[in-house]
Amino acid sequence: MSGTAVTTGLRADARIPLRAHLRHTGALVRRNMLWIRQDPESMFDAVLFPIVFTLLFVYVFGGSIGQSLGGGQEAYVQYIVPGLMAMMGMNMAQGVGTGFNQDFNTGVMDRFRSLPIGRGSVLFAKISVEMVRMLIATAVLLVVGVLVGFDITHWPGLFAAVGLSAVFGSALMWIFLTLGVVMKNAQSVQAMGFLVLMPLQFGSSIFAPPQSMPGWLERFTEYNPLSALADAARGLMVGGPVAHDLWMTLGWSVGITAVMAPVAIRKFRTKH
Repeated sequence: MSGTAVTTGLRADARIPLRAHLRHTGALVRRNMLWIRQDPESMFDAVLFPIVFTLLFVYVFGGSIGQSLGGGQEAYVQYIVPGLMAMMGMNMAQGVGTGFNQDFNTGVMDRFRSLPIGRGSVLFAKISVEMVRMLIATAVLLVVGVLVGFDITHWPGLFAAVGLSAVFGSALMWIFLTLGVVMKNAQSVQAMGFLVLMPLQFGSSIFAPPQSMPGWLERFTEYNPLSALADAARGLMVGGPVAHDLWMTLGWSVGITAVMAPVAIRKFRTKH
């Protein structure tokens, strides 16, 4: 795409009214949902990931880590399920980046950008569909969690925790959408995502209390947004302090979105 074409596209996009943007986003959401229905294998990660991780951590690490929590496997179930909910958004966010990159490499995005639709609508539609996948993965996680002994005692808190995870997950998706635009192939997006995800996930309070970690790692977990989200989800779902971690998570979500959403939209509009 030439520089003149990019400038023309930007001006045309700016003239599209909000109602048209919403209509375009809705049409693209329907298109993506129909694609999922035709390719149900694309839902395997959303369905299998929460099952595998819940069973793995509960039955492999539940006994030993549960003892450090003052109980056994039952105590660890109450600890790990809210933590895995916090992890869900990040893993789903990585998927939106690889899928977006594949759409570029297969020419799908070239067709979209040749149409008189809002460029931002394409990104918002991607995030909307990925949010649906994330909610399905969360529902599967909660069902498996209940089956292995998770006790839901605060239903309003449960829905609040799901909403908080969705807000944070949607913020992370802007990062991976940007990677999907700037990286050359889906393998590069996956590799970069792995380098980002692994330290954040395991250097957090998702799987184990940070008090058992070395001092330098414990300090890292204090500033890790995944720790704030996991602790806020636990407080909302099983009881405990909530306010600090809740505001920390919302602050991270707003900050990431404010910085990365304009970058992702700009990169998408100007990609050659």
